[in-house]
Order: sequence, then structure tokens, then C-alpha cells
Amino acid sequence: MDPNPKNFPILSYVMAKLPAVKRSFSGAPADFDVENPADPEPKPQEPHFELTERMPHLKNPKLISAMRRAVTDVAKTRSVLEILGTRPDHEAVDAARFRLSELKAQSSGDVKEGNEDYKICEAVITLDEMHEAYEKMLSEGERKLERIYEAAVAGDELIEEEGGNEGRVLEEEEEMDEKVVEILKEAESGKAIERVDLSNRKLRIFPEAFGKLKSLVVLNLSNNQLEAIPDSVAGLENLEELNLSANLLESLPDSIGLLFKLKILDVSGNKLTALPDSISHCRLIIYLNKIRFLPTSIGEMKSLRLLDVHFNELHGLPHSIGKLTNLQTLNLSSNFSDLTELPNTIADLTSLKELDLSNNQIHALPDTFGRLVNLTKLNVDQNPLAIPPKEVVAEGVEAIKDYMAKRWAEILEEERKNVHEVREQTQASVLTRSTSWLSTFVSNVTGTVSGYLGGMGKSNADPYLDQQL
Repeated sequence: MDPNPKNFPILSYVMAKLPAVKRSFSGAPADFDVENPADPEPKPQEPHFELTERMPHLKNPKLISAMRRAVTDVAKTRSVLEILGTRPDHEAVDAARFRLSELKAQSSGDVKEGNEDYKICEAVITLDEMHEAYEKMLSEGERKLERIYEAAVAGDELIEEEGGNEGRVLEEEEEMDEKVVEILKEAESGKAIERVDLSNRKLRIFPEAFGKLKSLVVLNLSNNQLEAIPDSVAGLENLEELNLSANLLESLPDSIGLLFKLKILDVSGNKLTALPDSISHCRLIIYLNKIRFLPTSIGEMKSLRLLDVHFNELHGLPHSIGKLTNLQTLNLSSNFSDLTELPNTIADLTSLKELDLSNNQIHALPDTFGRLVNLTKLNVDQNPLAIPPKEVVAEGVEAIKDYMAKRWAEILEEERKNVHEVREQTQASVLTRSTSWLSTFVSNVTGTVSGYLGGMGKSNADPYLDQQL
């Protein structure tokens, strides 16, 4: 529940110095002896922080006091979450969301009214959202404390906001990175800029003015601290390669789908949980995120040749994945317990040459797998595969394809036989019913004719002959 010192060093230090809330009891414990009191509990030692060696101003009581006030919201939220308990795992949250959708679909009225199942699912989702907000609050708190410390080092006076509840420092707007200013000046002078590398510069904001760099072809913003990409990115109409890896992005704007010339998009090593449906015109490198589902629109990325989604939380692939007929390399490794199966449409990836499925929980390859005729490299290590069996897997990719192709042929033959048997049974049943109906009809007709002829015989007889006889 406390911030991780590795990710939030200043915040962790300040939070450790916040007074702990403890219960007080009016009475003494039952086994308290007045004459022989127990030795007092030793006072816990204050934790040692190497941070103070690198940031000596943190020993300033006035600075610490301002920092404490600046993160009161974090402390309050932490206290609430400690009462509510640990964060539910994503599988429980997904199950709760699915159950809620079922309940809403089944009910025409107010589904909440008196429905305990609904309330439980809603509580699980709410708790997860509170933890998500708390984690975001930690990041904001760390940045706030960094600015307070930087201002203190610069000699700015610490002041309190109106109301006296929170602390802050008198700070100016963040200075724009010198190289960013230089690039923008060059662009204003009329110079056509095609390549920009702003990696490893601790940038927190994507410069809005970059949207005016119409000639830009390659933009590298990797290894920064970007949390959002503005819609103005759509102005980079000639951009072909965009590297946003190793930032703090939690989402991408829909406007990124307007980059029609974009060929390579690298957003690996961020905090993405989903991709916008508009993203359908580029190569995707999206590993080291928290993506659970790929959008259906990924099937529209007709020219896609490389798709790297390893180290995510994928629960599966959309059936539209089979439309990527130019895809040559697909990396789905290390999605662990989340990825348990693949759709049959994966066999439609006729250009696929390399497929990495290692470190997942796949029990069986799709029945149609043998149709991947161009596949030459396959990794299925660390999966509980039952189909194909281990001895086949040990023989390599060609043996696996042959096995799956034969298995698919056997399945089709079995289905053909079943269809044929059903058809014959249906025809036999129809014939039996028809014969039975015809026999009944003939029997009825025969009886009717016999009766008619018998009646006719009596009505046409000669009464004189009857008397003679």
C-alpha cells in the first residue's frame, strides 16, 4: 500500500515521516502488574534513507513540513485503501465486469434493486478503480515533491495556499527543453525538419507545437516521462516512424489513427491497457504494457508485417487477426496465465514465418494450424501443450505442421461421415414415413373400393332371379 521507494523515492521518504494513526485504549491490559511493570518497548528506529545523502535539503524541517502538506491527499487515500483491503487481481475484475454485463442484459428494470450479486461485482470494480486512482496519485505526488525540492534548492520561499490545508512552492512554468526550442526555431525559419530525436531528456509534456512540423518523418521520444499524447499529433501528416517507448503513457489518442503514412509505432514499456480502434495503419511494437485485448480494427492493418505483443496481459486474439495476410512475424510470448487459446482464424495468416507462443498457458494449437505453410520458426516452450503431444513438438515446426494438418484432415473426414450418416438416416426416415403413409392410403382406398363395389352389386341384382333361386 505504501509507495515503492524505487519508483517514488521522495514520496516514500516523506510518507515514512507522516505520523502513524494508532488506536488508544482507556484501560490497562488485564495482566498489567503495577509492582513489576514490563520493560517499555524499544522505540522503533527511523528507517535509513540513502536519499538524504543525495538530497541533503530533505533534512530541512520546514521543507519536510511543506512536503507533508502537499501529499495529504495521498495519505488520506492510503488510509482508506488500507481499510478496504488489497487490490483485486485483474481476473476477478474482468469476471465482475462480465457478470455485470450479463445481469444488465437479463434485466429490463433496475438491476441494482435488491440484487446482491450486482452489488458485489460493482464493489470489486470500484475497489479496483480506487487503487488505479491511488497509483496515479502517487505519480502526481512524486512530481509535486520534486518541484518543491527543486524550488527549495533554488532558494524559492516556501508558502502555503489559501486555507492552509496544502503546501506548495512559488514555481514558474516548466522551462521548455533547450533542444525543443532549437528545433521549433529552425522550423519557424522555414527549414524542413525530417528527423527529431528527443529520447532520454526527461520530457513530461509532448510539445503541442510539434504538430506543425509537417515535414517530420521520424520522431523519437523514447525514455522520457510522457503521460499523454495530445490530439495535435495528427498534424504530423508525413510521419512514418513514431517511437514512444519507455514512457508513462496509459492511453493513446484516437487522433493517432489520422497518421495515414505511419509505418512503425513503438509504444513498448508504457502503462497501456488498450489501443484505440482508430489504430489500423502501422506496424505495432507494443510489448511491456498491460494490454488485455487488441481492437477488432487491427484486422484492417493490411500491410502489417510485424506484431510484437509479448509481456502484456492478453486474454486472446480477435478473430479479425486472420485478415493480416501480410504478417510475417508474430510475438505473443510471456502473456503467461492470461493467454490460453488462439482463434482458428490464425491459420489465415498465410505469410506468417515466425511465431513465438512461449511462456503462456496454451493447451492446444488451433485445429487449422497446419495451414500455416510458410511458418519456419515456432516457439511453444513453457506451455502445457497436449495437442500436439510433446514427442511431436520435440521434432520441430515441420513435424508440428504435419501432425496438425493430418489431424485437421481426420476431423474433416469424421465430420463428412457424420453429415453423410445423418443425411442417410434422414432419407431413410423420410422413406419409411412415406411408405407407411402410402400403405395406409392404399389400404384405405382398397377398403373404400371394395365397399363401393359390394354396394353396387346389391343394388343391380335381378329380383326375379333371386326369387327363382
